[in-house]
Amino acid sequence: MQNKTILIVDDEAAVRDMLRVALEMADYRCLEAENAQEAHALIIDEKPDLILLDWMLPDVSGVELARRLKRDELTSTLPIIMLTAKGEEDHKIKGLETGADDYITKPFSPRELVARLKAVLRRAGPSTPDEPLTAGQLVLDPISHRVSISGKAVEMGPTEFRLLTFFLSHQERAYSRAQLLDHVWGGNVYVEERTVDVHIRRLRKALAIDGHDRYIQTVRGTGYRFSVQSAEKV
Repeated sequence: MQNKTILIVDDEAAVRDMLRVALEMADYRCLEAENAQEAHALIIDEKPDLILLDWMLPDVSGVELARRLKRDELTSTLPIIMLTAKGEEDHKIKGLETGADDYITKPFSPRELVARLKAVLRRAGPSTPDEPLTAGQLVLDPISHRVSISGKAVEMGPTEFRLLTFFLSHQERAYSRAQLLDHVWGGNVYVEERTVDVHIRRLRKALAIDGHDRYIQTVRGTGYRFSVQSAEKV
């Protein structure tokens, strides 16, 4: 995790200073921006490994910036952690649905921030399998970090990539949301179970080509299952 570059986007200088000190003590390189325009320029020029993005910004909101970044092919896989003073459930879910990989509610401790940041960077890292994983015309190549369906490239975020890797490695078995959190997010990371539903929706949307989203099935009373056999019988 050392020497990773983190872009801090917050319009309050005191907050940026606090975040920068905490991250530099953990051996991260930090960049700072006070608005969306500055942030976008730094993202293009510096290519940071992760963005700490405040929900409220003076020009374009953090949520809108996250949405734009996830729509752009060049930045769609860039991990984003939303920083927000809004602790309500709907705001957290909205942040995740824009494409953010995690959120953290102010006030928070520097130790908690660094732990959450490390977890997101781990999830965005390389997968463990070496051979391509397949289901129907769906192919996931863990070495090149590419997904394709019938030869067509499929774009998805790092969390969806890890979730799909797990599903392809464990087909035909139902998993609860808690089990998916442990296997995909890590047992030492606190993430709410509803987060799984958000990423399942995003993964299904990405796999909609030729109906491959049907392989991800909701199992009532349990959670989710990845099954080619059951889908073919429907």
